[in-house]
Amino acid sequence: MATRMYEARAPRFNHVAMSLPSSLLDGQEKEDISRFWGEVFGFDEIPQMTDPGKRLVLSAGQIEQFVFLIAEDEPMTCPRLDHYGISVGSRADLDAAYERALAYREHDPRVDLIAPEVDDWEVVKIHSFYTGFLLPMMLEVQYWEYA
Repeated sequence: MATRMYEARAPRFNHVAMSLPSSLLDGQEKEDISRFWGEVFGFDEIPQMTDPGKRLVLSAGQIEQFVFLIAEDEPMTCPRLDHYGISVGSRADLDAAYERALAYREHDPRVDLIAPEVDDWEVVKIHSFYTGFLLPMMLEVQYWEYA
């Protein structure tokens, strides 16, 4: 078990990094990225780490969890369902996040959404949906409902 290898605490994921064209990290596109991820998921820009046209860092619930976006001449590309994930504490929180993404899509068709589904593994039901917006990877939001 991993927790036995680390005295203070088990390691945990703390960030995901993606490369983008520099044009997405400056001006209106940067503002669009910050607005969507902030309004829908509460991912707030960390202004001290932002370097327009070069880097944008969005906190993901707390300072040690973040999305790191960096400019590259040959930016990341990936299939639609390549993703990173977060979990929420209740089905109501998952549904509320989905509804915010759905509402945002009403005024910005660049929002890519895959409706909520449930994988039933008997001991746990994993509720989830996917969304994408201007980043090469989608975000999967999960709620784990234990039997």
